[in-house]
Amino acid sequence: MSASLAGTPLLELRDLTKRFGGLVAVNGVSFTVMDSSVVGLIGPNGAGKTTVFNLITGNYRPDRGYIHFAGQPVQGLPTHRIIMRGIARTFQNIRLFQQLSALENVLAGCHYRMRGGILSALLGLPAQRREEQQALERALQALEFVGLRQQALALARNLSYGDQRRLEIARALATEPRLLILDEPAGGMNEQETEALIGLIGRIRARGITILLIEHDMRLVMRACEQLVVLEYGGKIAEGPPEQVRRDPRVIEAYLGAEDEV
Repeated sequence: MSASLAGTPLLELRDLTKRFGGLVAVNGVSFTVMDSSVVGLIGPNGAGKTTVFNLITGNYRPDRGYIHFAGQPVQGLPTHRIIMRGIARTFQNIRLFQQLSALENVLAGCHYRMRGGILSALLGLPAQRREEQQALERALQALEFVGLRQQALALARNLSYGDQRRLEIARALATEPRLLILDEPAGGMNEQETEALIGLIGRIRARGITILLIEHDMRLVMRACEQLVVLEYGGKIAEGPPEQVRRDPRVIEAYLGAEDEV
């Protein structure tokens, strides 16, 4: 394994394996994500990247290996408990409430941190009203942070593709994560939107939030990430800083193509 980044380990995967029938989708993958870093998980289609994400976020249970987050095991926990531990994600295919406003979508993320139950909501207790007000303020701050404050009342379905991507990020940030997992955040974006996304990733990291992302846009990967993990056929074939990884013959052959194309 390559040298550790500055800081302490936040996410640790060891010998992670997942099978679907006779297909080994993830095969003995191990890597560490250091606190306050930006790490890219890359590889060709079918390499097992999204399966790794689904294992981390509780959508799948591993057949072997473990996942530790902030020093505690999280493998096999239900998704809502993993979110409460401080892991949030976006998806390769946008998953928004299309009939709701941008603000309502972000409020859905805020509710993961709310303590009041159904009874206090029905009774309109003062504590519940304060919590609702705090959630509203937090949602508006998240929209402001990603540049969507002016679109707060717009229906999600009426936003541009790039704005919908940013709205997903705002909703994830509303859960107050320590680790933000982004699954192809630049997918479908134009060059200007991608440039803005690179800036947003930098601002998220500046807030002390660690980022793990899958992305096929290698210009974004090379500029935004300080560490890369490369998968092929479910196994890890390389790991290290971007400049080191881009020169690895196995990576060039498996994914990046000729070096002068990167």
